[in-house]
Amino acid sequence: MAAPICVARIGAAHGVRGAVKLWTFTEDPLAVQRYGPLTTKDGARQFEVLTAREASGHLVATLKGIATREEAERLNGVELYVAREKLPATSEDEYYYADLIGLAAVTTANEPLGRVIAIHNFGAGDIVEIAPAQGSTQGSIHGSTHGATMLLPFTNAVVPTVDIDGGRMVVVLPMEIEGDGPGDEGEAPTPGRPRKSGAP
Repeated sequence: MAAPICVARIGAAHGVRGAVKLWTFTEDPLAVQRYGPLTTKDGARQFEVLTAREASGHLVATLKGIATREEAERLNGVELYVAREKLPATSEDEYYYADLIGLAAVTTANEPLGRVIAIHNFGAGDIVEIAPAQGSTQGSIHGSTHGATMLLPFTNAVVPTVDIDGGRMVVVLPMEIEGDGPGDEGEAPTPGRPRKSGAP
């Protein structure tokens, strides 16, 4: 059976009647209402989204059985999952976050860079986080770093190839992208269109 897909994370309580801030990982934030009951990763707890409205970067939602602020506060940080078979199939160049986590990252010369450990979105497009391969120094040379990891934009220019079946993605490091090197200061590089990697 395929692993469940994380579609949302409960945030802080909102108000005094049990509402919560809900951070969704779906292309359509309100899609979490259409999947039916959502569960924790281990399936031990189940939650049903009764109402949801869009706020600034998140949803404000009510959950079945949660009626007080105290109950809502205890859920802060809980991730919500849905069975893979309940989600629509992805089209070309669309990926679920769960499909990308764990992929090997390699250069265009097939040299190992590391492994994908997370996909982030801070409001300006998807960012892929890569933990460097043992002995690799690429993280300190190219792109942005976060501790020992690389943070790179998940665009067609930086990640031209994603091979889910082969378990790898090809990464063009930012300094290698045409128009992003010395002598091109007068013209900003075009990063390519973002790839859609959240759940629909």
